[in-house]
Amino acid sequence: MATAKFPTGRLVATPGVLARVPANEVLLALARHVRGDWGELDLHDREANDEALRTGERLLSAYVATNGVRFWIITEADRSSTCTLLPEEY
Repeated sequence: MATAKFPTGRLVATPGVLARVPANEVLLALARHVRGDWGELDLHDREANDEALRTGERLLSAYVATNGVRFWIITEADRSSTCTLLPEEY
């Protein structure tokens, strides 16, 4: 298993994610996020995340749960927290 590329800080999730995304899928997505697997992002956003790893900026990943719900994971630039949320909750 690959190791984490950055610290997550405090892990939080919004009410929308808690209600609509199965908990095991959130945990699997978090594991992908910290390994640098950015999920359903285009090439430009993937490259921006790769640069953010080097420069210490915010990181964004996008995933789709098996029930079709799209959700994001955002780690703050200072790595103090990582939030799982629905795009409409941003």
